[in-house]
Amino acid sequence: MLVENITNYVESDKKIKGGLIGISIRKASSGDAVYEHQGDIRLHPASNMKLLTAAAALNVLGAEYRFNTEIRSDGTIGENMLEGNLYIIGKGDPTLLEKDFDAFAEKMKAMGIRTINGDIIGDDTWYDDVRISPDLVWKDEQYYYGAQVSALTASPNEDYDTGSVMIEVAPGEAGENPAFTISPATNYITIYNEAVTVSETVEDELIIERDHGGNFITIKGRISHHAEPIKEWMAVWGVSEYAMDLFGQSLKKHGITWNGSVKLGPAPASAGLLLSRSSIRLSELLVPFMKLSNNGIAEILVKEMGKKIHNEGSWESGLDVLGKEMDALGMEMASIKLKDGSGISHSNLIPPSEISKLLYEIQNKEWFPVYLASLPIAGEEDRMIGGTLRERMKGFSVKAKTGTIEGVSTLSGYMNKSDGEKLIISIMINNLLDEDEGKVIEDEIIGILGKEY
Repeated sequence: MLVENITNYVESDKKIKGGLIGISIRKASSGDAVYEHQGDIRLHPASNMKLLTAAAALNVLGAEYRFNTEIRSDGTIGENMLEGNLYIIGKGDPTLLEKDFDAFAEKMKAMGIRTINGDIIGDDTWYDDVRISPDLVWKDEQYYYGAQVSALTASPNEDYDTGSVMIEVAPGEAGENPAFTISPATNYITIYNEAVTVSETVEDELIIERDHGGNFITIKGRISHHAEPIKEWMAVWGVSEYAMDLFGQSLKKHGITWNGSVKLGPAPASAGLLLSRSSIRLSELLVPFMKLSNNGIAEILVKEMGKKIHNEGSWESGLDVLGKEMDALGMEMASIKLKDGSGISHSNLIPPSEISKLLYEIQNKEWFPVYLASLPIAGEEDRMIGGTLRERMKGFSVKAKTGTIEGVSTLSGYMNKSDGEKLIISIMINNLLDEDEGKVIEDEIIGILGKEY
């Protein structure tokens, strides 16, 4: 009955016509196939790619792994002065916030440092200098989900969207420019406010764009005078320099001055450690990573795996590690193409049956409870629980990763039946004219599973 009902749906539903859909459903207890429809066809996974990245990171780095940031100097401290250069050394931490730069400055002040007779230097050489994934669609690099990747970075809030700022636009009086705020507050970007507040009701007419290759952001269009504030997370150009701007602001805020310049460069091996900070554990970081589908964290994890195994923080070395980890977990790598860790690339190719196979194999890993807890839970309104599924599939027990890029919608994870049986599902839909219709298709297939199996 199940096979017949899903097959009839796939073959007759108009939303699927002209698209390409692959489905793989297994019993979680045995891995046996329950249903397959083009399960061996390679498809773009979108953010289902993060299922692979998270598994590899837990295996390679470990659930207790933390990223470090160091403050070092090649000088000496005396008479309220640091004689020498000050270095902030980034090692990939995606959780650095404005308050963490403030904490560094406060601790330096407590150490007696009021003046630095030297330069403030940011060291981002833990990773390579390739900032943008080679397959990123160029128009996406202005938004938070396409932000640059660096070993020295900063996030605007605890969603940890690295290398981005949050811009909030609130309406003014009719005929006036709306008001805007930038968080964290920084002079590193320039805002051109060309938008206007209008008395009539308008929807989706406010546009926020950043020029390619720079940090000039334009707000244009119209916003209703009675509208709620609109928020947009925008990527910055030059993410290491952005982090240095925030660090410099924190030093000034705490009364610490310097007579040199603020720049980037490698710290000498002889530089002494003054301060260090560790991030939250990987097990905790997986929550915003998977629940909110955070691309920046994905690519940092890829580079960090490359750094740990090959001592090279690059996409090439990290993807080599990722591929070998997936091979060890039983995936047929001859059928797969991996181009990044987040799934934003349209060149990633994975058959649904290989994703369902992976989800079966990892159930016996000691870190699996951490992995499972990181998946969005259908119908749970708390965004750090329900994540990207918080408004979907209410009434069904589904923990799964969503995926969306242009023309692509995917859903892979675990479903608990009312009789206690658990299923592994992977639904991958490509060549869609409307990605939102893909979500409807996925939800309807879950509905068939819930009623018929």
